[in-house]
Amino acid sequence: MKVLIVDDEESISSSLGKFFKIDDIESDAAENGYSAQRMLRENPYDAALVDLKMPGMDGLELIKWMRSEGFRMPIIMASAHGEIEDAVKALKEGAQDYVVKPFDPEEMTIKLKNLVEASNLRAVVESNKSGSAENKTTFIGESPSVIKIREVIKKIAPSNATVLVTGESGTGKEVIAREIHAFSSAPDGPFVAINIGGVPENLLESELFGYEKGAFTGAVNRKTGLFELASGGTLFLDEIGDMPLSLQVKILRVLQDRKITRLGGTTPMPINARIVAATNKNLEEMVQKGTFREDLFYRLNVVRIIIPPLRERSEDIPLLAASIISKYNRSMGSKIDGFAPEALEALKKHDFYGNVRELENVLERAMIFAEQNVITLSDLDLRSSVSRPDVQNKPKEVLQEAVSLKEIEKQAISRALQRWEGNRTHAAEELGISRRTLISKISEYGLE
Repeated sequence: MKVLIVDDEESISSSLGKFFKIDDIESDAAENGYSAQRMLRENPYDAALVDLKMPGMDGLELIKWMRSEGFRMPIIMASAHGEIEDAVKALKEGAQDYVVKPFDPEEMTIKLKNLVEASNLRAVVESNKSGSAENKTTFIGESPSVIKIREVIKKIAPSNATVLVTGESGTGKEVIAREIHAFSSAPDGPFVAINIGGVPENLLESELFGYEKGAFTGAVNRKTGLFELASGGTLFLDEIGDMPLSLQVKILRVLQDRKITRLGGTTPMPINARIVAATNKNLEEMVQKGTFREDLFYRLNVVRIIIPPLRERSEDIPLLAASIISKYNRSMGSKIDGFAPEALEALKKHDFYGNVRELENVLERAMIFAEQNVITLSDLDLRSSVSRPDVQNKPKEVLQEAVSLKEIEKQAISRALQRWEGNRTHAAEELGISRRTLISKISEYGLE
């Protein structure tokens, strides 16, 4: 990060430069507006700190010139007078913030970093507007865990090894599967996905294996199963932990023999599909309890990719947010190009227990209500986001304490009402019940 300090008082520029250096911020100093113009033409800067009162060209004139010349970096105006009129003029000419001398150098450092981060985010949003296929299949982030995941994907994708992706709901397991497919040796082949938990148990086998005409009542035509449809590409088995035991043994046989037999058929057919499975459940625990076959677990667990929750990689939120904004700009016809710094900071501090899916919901709503071309703090509604207490470190006896269903329901209604500040319509929508039912429950539990 590099900052241009424009101030005719050399002592201020020098002391600020030394302070910035402690935080690994490079800086150059210009003693007046004309020197600043020359330096801006010759060097790239991430931000500028401009004094208002200077001989020759004052700060307002310099800012106006910078914006007319296409310099888009964040600008902070500094003044020793602190008049409201000066602040209004500075912001009108294109400054992002206004400070009064003497100011706290540490506070100035924080302001600059936040403004530059928000500015970089807008640049990412602009670069994503093309909506290329690469953007759609990239597992976004720059945290060490995400970088490691991308390295693993590129290493294992060209092989035909079965992959197991685990992580909380909403972390991006299907994105990982699509990334593996995109880097595979057959990226142009089909990518076929099925949510195991979303298909009734009595239909799941026919969906996966297909069936022959006359295999059962209603089978008037042959049906091709998903294993066949994914031939030459990738089959993504989402929520594999929801697969019934009766079907697990058949999936195990497919993974061992690489052959399937349609329902009602007698001839095994070879399959040529890469298998990627995913779950938000703890399969090791399920194996111990006997609800998931141990031999199937080991067949699936050839390569394991564990996605950390978003709250453990908050540094990825800005890039994820930029990608989400770009997507909704295209689908909604919006022109949002970034965040106000305080809004971005609030997102980074929030615990997204719904992970990337929750972040996406929050941003979609914010874009609908945003009245500017940037999302502000007032546009974000983090109150309605999922809030989950940290129970991992609590004593086991506390976790096992019996609680009645009525008490759980009462607590859920009470918390929803608190989050929506008593608004019954919004609380009912969040709880998935009608307003009339909510009013009845409020009366029943004495929550009025």
